[in-house]
Amino acid sequence: MALTKVLIVVKTYPALSKKYDELVCTAGFREDGRWVRIYPIPFRKLEYDSRYKKYQWIELDLKRNTSDPRPESYKPVNYEKIKLCDFIDTDKGYWSRRKEIVLNKVYTNLSSLIEEAKDGNIRTSLAVFKPKEIIDFKIEETEREWNPELIAQLNAKAKQFDLFSNSDNPFEAVNKVPYKFSYEFIDENEKSSTLKIEDWETGQLYWNSLKRHEGNEHKAYIDVRKKYFDDFAKTKDLYLFLGTTREFHFVAPNPFIIIGTFHPKIDSQLKLFST
Repeated sequence: MALTKVLIVVKTYPALSKKYDELVCTAGFREDGRWVRIYPIPFRKLEYDSRYKKYQWIELDLKRNTSDPRPESYKPVNYEKIKLCDFIDTDKGYWSRRKEIVLNKVYTNLSSLIEEAKDGNIRTSLAVFKPKEIIDFKIEETEREWNPELIAQLNAKAKQFDLFSNSDNPFEAVNKVPYKFSYEFIDENEKSSTLKIEDWETGQLYWNSLKRHEGNEHKAYIDVRKKYFDDFAKTKDLYLFLGTTREFHFVAPNPFIIIGTFHPKIDSQLKLFST
């Protein structure tokens, strides 16, 4: 099968898995502009020269994930053979080259997008969405630790594996973020929605801030709010990458969550001509 080039724009925060230990959902655009979801990928187990960044082209062999009814879902034939290609830079924060790929199809009506997701002939599960207005950035405390039974199973599995392996990259569960972050927004029809954010960068920002504030959780999550609400929502041209989960795609009234943000600087020249 021919290799596929994908521009990575989404990496979700790692989740634990009985089968794969730890997984990251990756999504991006093919060269023809179509969305593709690449899953599963145990990202932290990849060799360093296979660890891709957002807005980097990668090349890999993909096959349809037949266990997933969402049409954008594919899985790598061999995740250890990912080839890293060109990285698209920020163009001084305006993201001009990134926009050419990312903003070809933008939804502004959430109800229409949900209808597409539920339509058995379309089943849209990945989308770029432009909210009319961000109302709030919500922070809620959640479970502080992973399920202890799952952790025990994964640790036992890792010990068994280590008996037969010389790997210097043993399993160690990623820290669980003890807060849930969400955007509340309205769409073009003034419909209000609140969607959870599961972007890797959101969790990493929390941990970096917690370290900088010497363990003060309040200061850490306020830093996250400042970045996502005071900066992205108020001073940037904010778009949301939305995705569904396989479990809830056909059963939840709104199956979408926020799996990433696209937040270039506001182009003052374009704004001038649009007024």
